Amino acid sequence: MKKKMLAIILSAVTAISMIGCGGAAQEAAPAAAVEEAPAATEEAAPAAAEEEAPTSIGESVEGQLSVTIWDEGQRPGLQQIIDEWSAQSGIQATIQVVDWNNYWTLLEAGATGGELPDVFWMHSNVAQKYMENDQLLDLTDRIAASDKIDLGNYYEGIVNLYQSGGKQYAVPKDIDTIALWYNKTIFDEMNVPYPDDTWTWDDFADAAAKLTNDDHWGYAIAPGNNQEGYYNTIYSMGGYVISDDKKTSGMDDPNSIKAMKLFTDMIAAGSCPDLATVSETAPNELLCAGKVAMSINGSWMLAGYRDNEYAAANCDVAVLPFTNSPDDRVSIYNGLGWAAAANTKNPDAAWSLIEYLGSKEAQLKQAELGVTMSAYMGTSDAWVNSVDCFDLNGHMKMLDAKLVFRPYSRDTTVWEDMMIEKLQDAWTGEKPVDEVCKDIAAEMNEDLAEE
Repeated sequence: MKKKMLAIILSAVTAISMIGCGGAAQEAAPAAAVEEAPAATEEAAPAAAEEEAPTSIGESVEGQLSVTIWDEGQRPGLQQIIDEWSAQSGIQATIQVVDWNNYWTLLEAGATGGELPDVFWMHSNVAQKYMENDQLLDLTDRIAASDKIDLGNYYEGIVNLYQSGGKQYAVPKDIDTIALWYNKTIFDEMNVPYPDDTWTWDDFADAAAKLTNDDHWGYAIAPGNNQEGYYNTIYSMGGYVISDDKKTSGMDDPNSIKAMKLFTDMIAAGSCPDLATVSETAPNELLCAGKVAMSINGSWMLAGYRDNEYAAANCDVAVLPFTNSPDDRVSIYNGLGWAAAANTKNPDAAWSLIEYLGSKEAQLKQAELGVTMSAYMGTSDAWVNSVDCFDLNGHMKMLDAKLVFRPYSRDTTVWEDMMIEKLQDAWTGEKPVDEVCKDIAAEMNEDLAEE
């Protein structure tokens, strides 16, 4: 790629990590960082005026129900659902949105200081720690007595994620799948057939090379694109990130290294932008700017693409490639949980809201509104029909692929942040990818031993 791009590597590449999650919004640089981007990129750019960073995650006040999440794109639909609950219960609840990075910093500070929102999102990265430290309200008996919540109706991996010591601490909110988003216009201009369910990862790399010219790259990936990128390929190629017992890293497995090399080879060949570019402008923003032909993304990104005029007019969705046969097509999946603070001043109201949000009625509504795919099995079919600009069956079909739960342990962020940082050396070519992966595995094993 010869077109000049800004070459400032941000000090914290983790800020653009697409933390999978069924809802972690990616922080992206302004689209103005890309030269000659279409006017529609302004749709994806953050507001010019920076808002003051929040100083509190919210607190529990008797008689007032507080709800905190991290994804602005989900707020409108969720507020509509919560308003329906309010109409039935007579209790008002307003959503506060705190961006991903501040969310966890402030949640930890709130937990330490004893001030947490009544109801909030929980994630696989930290759930075990919060459950073990008695920060979440035990919902076990309430679920057992409920005529709306039957845990057998949700995806098992998400249910089990929010269990500790035989108790249930959250009700599943959503499920996500990973799919291949692509720019139809670029494919047409370059005379490359659209991706379909016959594509292998080799086909994917070959297409990326063919789709690259002086105006755009074939594909974009950043070191933080784990669930939305290399995790899927690692498991598709027979590798693994962490052992089932959460004690050993698999990043030094030959198949894991092979998967990572697929991407670093693409970067070295020029069919993917370099680290400087993806640090300045996130891969999904490059897709919305017409600067890349393909981006691997989670289903939680729908709102961002739907509301971007350029993406809505030019992009679509396909299933992920496989390695040797469709049987090894993999989607890393995750799911958020609706949790309540253990010390909430409104335990009955908090449970009533969580019970409603997890009900089939509300889960179906969440899908219909296009908020995200729902954790209640069978309700996400409605999500496909929530937009008419994309064929979301690309995501739905991934539910029939091999589903691998997003790699996690008790302190996921410790080794995951380390991994993202070390991968910068592989992205730049400063160190061979096999050496980087072995370094990651060695340090990850040390981290896991201390959990």
